[in-house]
Amino acid sequence: MPAIITVEDLNKHFKVYKHHRGILGPLRNLFSRASSLVRAVDGITFEIKSGELVGYLGPNGAGKSTTLKMLTGLLVPTSGKIIVQDQIPWKNRTNYVAEIGAVFGQRTTLWWDLPVIESLDLLQHIYKIPDDRFQQNLNEFRELLELDTFLNTPVRALSLGQRMRADICAALLHDPKLLFLDEPTIGLDVVAKERIRQFIQHINEERGITVLLTTHDLSDVEKLCKRVMIIDHGKLLYDGKLHLLQEDFGGKRQLIVDFMENYESVSVEGGTITERDGTRMTIHFSSQEITASELINQLSAHYRIRDLEVREPDIETTIRRIYEDRLLEQPE
Repeated sequence: MPAIITVEDLNKHFKVYKHHRGILGPLRNLFSRASSLVRAVDGITFEIKSGELVGYLGPNGAGKSTTLKMLTGLLVPTSGKIIVQDQIPWKNRTNYVAEIGAVFGQRTTLWWDLPVIESLDLLQHIYKIPDDRFQQNLNEFRELLELDTFLNTPVRALSLGQRMRADICAALLHDPKLLFLDEPTIGLDVVAKERIRQFIQHINEERGITVLLTTHDLSDVEKLCKRVMIIDHGKLLYDGKLHLLQEDFGGKRQLIVDFMENYESVSVEGGTITERDGTRMTIHFSSQEITASELINQLSAHYRIRDLEVREPDIETTIRRIYEDRLLEQPE
């Protein structure tokens, strides 16, 4: 598939001027121009193909939102190249934004004092959406996002979950092929999160909409994304399949075994028994040393087994290990 986003050696640098405090601070600030250079995005390169759903991860201050703002045309890069749908985002922005959708979790594109439906009607005229297409999209999104209960409610009176669903609807009314999502589930309850995740998965699979998702909720990534990119201190540290990231950095897998009887001693080669409670045993093992099927065959050859379960390391633990132990950083 062709690339819908091409980024090459992208940089965004900011000058941060030193701020003096104290009684004479304001006066010194007038004459002192000492500054430091912050490399918010530092030479990143990647491609996203049409139809992909990609998670863009990183701790606070890593450069995620800065990247997204450049991709949506809100910021102009210091240097480097961005081509999105054969356009340069910050040039001719009127035409560009008509072909993308964007939702920023902390901001709304809807009119604060207007009912939701009136905001959506205004967007139809702004984007010049034909009546039949507008009505078709609105009816589909009303059902999938369960909008009917608050369509006539002013935006300022919506809960966070309701506003987010309305914002996502608004971002897709004009049939964009590309959707940027910045923290779409932030602050939402479990039910609201799941509804939005299902909708994102639906538009990606059924409509083929390409999605770039930034989030701190790693459950979003685990349930939606096959590919992830990890950024920290402005540098792209990882770009690849989520399951490969888990295999390389996820740590030990777990095999939970329920035996038919309470054996006094159990011998396991290739795994470590970490917990035992009656007939239940937890065994940690590395997939690089032994497979789950090999371990199961070994146990079933010597013991009677009632039930068993293989548990993978969760994505949150994996990502935390990568950040805390700097597992992806290249030596200088």
